[in-house]
Amino acid sequence: MSEVSAARVLLVEDEGLVALMIEDMLEELGLKVVASAAHLNTACELATTGSFDLALLDVNLAGELVFPVARVLRERGIPFLFSTGYGAPPLDEEFKGAPAIGKPFSIDQLNEKLRTLLSRS
Repeated sequence: MSEVSAARVLLVEDEGLVALMIEDMLEELGLKVVASAAHLNTACELATTGSFDLALLDVNLAGELVFPVARVLRERGIPFLFSTGYGAPPLDEEFKGAPAIGKPFSIDQLNEKLRTLLSRS
């Protein structure tokens, strides 16, 4: 899938207001959030069983790193974009170079990152 619009999204974000803002942005871009999680266990379960085209993953979920979710998505061939509010994403060696966006971000920045992400898949 290379089009941003109509893509189904898994949104993993632990801050409720931030999640709502991101969901609004995604919907404005024509994407549909079909699953969301604020906790690592729920995110892992959704990543394993859910049906979606891409995922947006907050790196730090209440002190737990989201990398187990990214591993599941990678195994399933589902593209993902890390997001973080800590400047440069604190990615471990396994995910160095993975697509990432720093928070806060604009809808235009998100759109560009998603277009790039989907053009690779």
